[in-house]
Formats: sequence, C-alpha cells, structure tokens
Amino acid sequence: MSHLGEKPHQHRALIGFDEHGVPTVIVPADKESHTHTDENGNIYEHFHEAEFTADYMNAVSQYRKTFPSKQEVLEKTPDSAVRELMLHMEQLGVDTAFDRFDQQQPQCSFGLGGICCKICNMGPCRITPKSPRGVCGADADLIVARNLLRSAAAGVAQHGMHAREVILSLKWAAQGKLDLPIIGEYKVKAMAEAFGIPVKHRTIQRIAIDLADALLEDLSRTEPEEYKTIQACATKERQETWKKLDILPISAYHEVFEAYHKTGCGTDGDWKSIMQQFLRCGLTFTFTGVVAANIATDCLFGVGDRVTSKVNVGALEKGYVNIAVHGHLPTLVSEIVKTGLSKKYQDLAKEKGAKGIKFYGICCSGLSAMYRYAGVIPLSNAVTAELVMGTGALDLWVADVQDVFPSIMNVANCFKTAVVTTSDSARLPGAEHIAYDHHHSNIGETKQIAQRIVERAIENHEKRKGTPIYIPPYEVEAEVGFSVEYVHKRFGSMKPMADALKSGKILGIVNLVGCNNPKVVYERTIVEVADVLLKNNILILTNGCAAFPLMKLGYCTVQAQEKAGDGLREFLESDLPPVWHVGECIDNTRSSGIFAGIAGELNQDLKDLPYGLSSPEWGNEKGIDAALGFRLLGINSYHCVEAQIHGSANVIHFLKEGTRNALGSVMHVDTNPTALGEKIVADFKEKRKALGWD
Repeated sequence: MSHLGEKPHQHRALIGFDEHGVPTVIVPADKESHTHTDENGNIYEHFHEAEFTADYMNAVSQYRKTFPSKQEVLEKTPDSAVRELMLHMEQLGVDTAFDRFDQQQPQCSFGLGGICCKICNMGPCRITPKSPRGVCGADADLIVARNLLRSAAAGVAQHGMHAREVILSLKWAAQGKLDLPIIGEYKVKAMAEAFGIPVKHRTIQRIAIDLADALLEDLSRTEPEEYKTIQACATKERQETWKKLDILPISAYHEVFEAYHKTGCGTDGDWKSIMQQFLRCGLTFTFTGVVAANIATDCLFGVGDRVTSKVNVGALEKGYVNIAVHGHLPTLVSEIVKTGLSKKYQDLAKEKGAKGIKFYGICCSGLSAMYRYAGVIPLSNAVTAELVMGTGALDLWVADVQDVFPSIMNVANCFKTAVVTTSDSARLPGAEHIAYDHHHSNIGETKQIAQRIVERAIENHEKRKGTPIYIPPYEVEAEVGFSVEYVHKRFGSMKPMADALKSGKILGIVNLVGCNNPKVVYERTIVEVADVLLKNNILILTNGCAAFPLMKLGYCTVQAQEKAGDGLREFLESDLPPVWHVGECIDNTRSSGIFAGIAGELNQDLKDLPYGLSSPEWGNEKGIDAALGFRLLGINSYHCVEAQIHGSANVIHFLKEGTRNALGSVMHVDTNPTALGEKIVADFKEKRKALGWD
C-alpha cells in the first residue's frame, strides 16, 4: 500500500510568483530531481518551511494588482447589458458587488496566503518571519491545509444539503407524502440496476424508494461500509486508485464531521493528514453532492431535452407579473412554475391588470428549470443578480439556498420587489418566509405553498404600478439541455464522438464551468478561454454560473460554429453548437458521463484522454471541490483565480503538481485567460501524442 506523505527528501523552497502573478514553488536547481512523486505514487513532496521575505510580501502585492477595479470591469466586461446596468445602478446610488470589491482593496496579504488562523480563541494568528508559528505551534503548512480543508468541507455540506433535499423529495414522492409525479421512470430503473437494486416485477415507487435509501445511506452512513454510489458510478481503475491511497470515504456527513474534528484546536497537527482528508471530502462532494443529486433530480423531474431558450435581461417584459427563481433546490420551484403557468393563475393575473405571469431564472434555479419547464428564461449568475433586480421589472424574487447574496434585500427595497425565502436554511432579513419548516413536516402542502407564493407575486404587481423600469435591450437565444441521453438520441451511441476525438476532428473536450469572481474582469476570462479552445477544435461542455456568458454572447448557438476550427465544425455538422450547455452545477455529472462514455468506447482510462475541467472564475467554497472532483477522476483542472494557499510551499505543490503520479492529474493556474487556453491546448496535444493519435 502507498502511504501518503512518507518521503525521504526534505529541502528548502521559496514561494515566488510568475509573470502573471501566480504563486509558484521555486526549488533550487540542484534539488529539482526531488520535486516529483515517487514510483509508488506518493502524493506529497516535503519542503522545509518557506522563507518569508520582503520579496514574498512584494509578490503578494503584485498579485493583488492583477485584480480589476470597477472601472476596468466597465471597460472590459463582454456583456453590454451588464455594463449598462452597472452604470444604471451607479446613477441610482445603489452598491453592487463590484463597488464592494473596490472598497475591500487592498485585500489582506495573510488571508490571500491562507496563513491567518482564527480557529481557536487564542488567535487570530498570522505567520510572519518573526512569528513562524501560531500560539498552538501550527506552522504555515498546517494553517494553510486546515483552512483549505474547512473550505472543502463547507462545499460538501452545501452540495450535500442540495442532494439531501432532492433525494428525500424522490423518496417522499414515491411514498405519496409529496404530491409530485416521478417523471424519469426509465432513469430510476437504469440507476437501480447499476446499484444492484431489483427491478423486475416491482412498482416504480418501490424501486425509487430503494434507490433513494441507497443514496441517503452514502450521505449519512456512520459505520464503515462500501460507498454505494462510488461502487455503481466510478470506474474500476479509479476505485482501485482511491483504495490504494486510502481516501475512500465513509459517508458525506462523516467526512465533513471528521474534517472539522481534524482541523480543530490541538487535534491533527500533520498537514499531510489534513490533505488526505481533503481528498476524501472531494470524493463525497463528487459522488453525493453532485452525482447523487443529479441522479435523484433526473429521476424525479426527468432529464429534459435539448431546447431553445431566450437568455439575458432583454427577455424581461413589462406588464407581466414577473417572478425570478434564485437558488438550487428544484422541488418547490417546479411546483411554483407549474402553478404560475396554469390557466387559473394566468387568468387571475389578467384580472388584476397584468398581461399574464412570466418566470425568470437566476443562477442554478434557472438552469435546472429552463430545459424542463417551458418559458423559464435564465437571466444571470449570482454575482450580477442584484443588477437584474435593478431593472425594476421584477415583482417577486423567490430565494431558496446558496449563492443568494444578502445585498439582494438592499436592492429589493429600492424597487419594491417582494422577496420570499423558501428554506429554513437560508433566511434574509426583511424577506417574507413562505417555506418548508425545519423538519419538512409540511412537505405535503407543497401545492398550497406554491400557490401562496404566486398569489403574493400577483398582489405585489398591483402595488408596484408606476415603479420605474429600465431593461437594456439585449436578448439572444441559446441551445440548452444536452446530456448523455441526448448524445445517444442524436448519434445512436458514443461511438461517433469517440471516433471524432481519436481522428482529431475534436482535439479534446473541456468542461468549462464554475462561479464568477471579481478578482478577474467579470465573465471575460470565460469567453477568452472559450475562444482559444474553439479555434483549436476543442468541444466545450458547460453548466452553472460560467454558462451564462456563453449563453448570453451566442456561444450556445449553431451560428457560433464560425468561432470553431475546421475539424470541430465538420463534426458538429449543420445543427449543433460548439458549446453544449448541460445544465446546473450538479450537472457536472452529465459532463463526466459524456467523458466516461467516450472513454469506454475507446477502451481508455479517463486520465489518459484529452479532457479538462476549467473554472476560470471560481469563487465560492464549492468551487475548490468541483475542481478536485475532476482531479480525482484523473482530469486536469485549469483556472484564472488562485486558491488562498500562497503561504505554504507544501500545499501549493500538493494542490498543483503533487498528485500527478498518484491521481494522474494536476491543477494549473494562470491569470491570463488566453495563456490558460493555450496551456490546455498544449496539454491536449501531449495527451494525444502519448496515445499515438498525432
């Protein structure tokens, strides 16, 4: 067995920054041979503590200088609607995320380096040349590792809560406690067979209950057993790799519990042990927070299909009862949309003087709904949600959980927009709370709750008559709803994609996803990376917040083939866009499913194929987990924003290069998006060369 961290070599390294302001481990030339993992696949190279010098602090200062000001965002953001709404809000005197980011500058050097520790009340402690250890004795490696693990654990909890909600919804619908139909019956049966659950001569309700119970067991198991979702959905090669590294998890709850236990004051003092737990959290995030959530969602609400959707704020229409749904949980949203689009409530809205009721999606609620329910129009990702509210066109904002900034309430009050929260997990001061209770004892009242929310929107529409409305005239259409099922429907199997990849028509495939972050020019890095990839015949899959600029700027249309190289255009024929929109953030499962299907056709391991995960603007705690999930599959990740790890040479090396041999993947960061795209292209060419595909 390979034991993590048992390396004989120890040598000094400095932390420096490259020409783009990216932190890099610098090793003396005579020690270069020691910077690689050994033949057993050990992950960790061990450096002595980094030398904290004036040069390091200057380098951090230079890194901060790469962060754009609000003025730079105004000049360079690619979406004209964003620019106009930023100026509109400025004229009204309403702060946005870009104003607040400016006000935070310069951001703390110790925070950027991850070397500030406030876990216990003896602190906060920060690492400097004069104080190389905290009060408890924790050094830079341990502090940075603990902070990183806590972020990963928080990401597991966030996506895990999403998974729990939708898995329970599937189970309750099957039991009759929740009055929703199980639309994805074929998905229930297919996944049940993968999990070894009997299907023949059984009702779909009974099968769905057993499937939900299996997923819930992985969420909350206390006694160590096999992780059923990993067994059913991961390749044998990956399972053997994770077992060898001793990172197979017990359950999502357990690994989050253990992460906070290990990082508590005076518990685990070994940074290598902390990073091993980091990898376990990555697996639970992937297989419960993402894969299980996706399975349950598709089982209950159906996979959906490729459809054409309107996109961007120009799709807002005056005169309607306009309702925005914002967040991640689909259960109540599905019923709100169904209720609002019913003839009864459309007629009620018209009786009150409106033209009808329209729905708009913010963040993942929009993405999960738009290809399942007709007429839900996606408008914005989380960072510019307040700009959408600043149009004054929305009567009601329905907020459930995650990526709903507290600033929403400030803007809502300016424009008399009613805000309703729908989960006890996520309250907003001043918002109305029409929700499931903490115990979900009112899950059987879903229809009534949805009706109250729609009625509240109609009521507020009447009250808001005369409110000034400003809608920038930018609206396009986008093709959305791609999936493994759609690929089989379109091509008959994965073979045509596999053939195109091997022949070179498709140089490689990138899953371009993630959050947004004001540390880079808003949405610009995403489209600049996409431009490089498409020009070089790389097919793009996208979901989550990063998908919005690609939709808004026309990349998800057939016309965008003009941005693609000759080979990719030939593969796409006349009816496919060069960017395939697969859905919300949990729909990373759809991307990995496409990756795995092609790999199976080619009889190759995922780690050996020209695949990549790029989240150029990642910003929240879930972002580090999402990248780690693909890294654990053996797929490199590529970013334009650095993690807060600058203060530890060991953690930098671990996160970026130290898993190359053990997992077959690395993390690459470059604040220059064009250079990042070119790095992906170069890496894919190396992969193809190794496969003999040149």
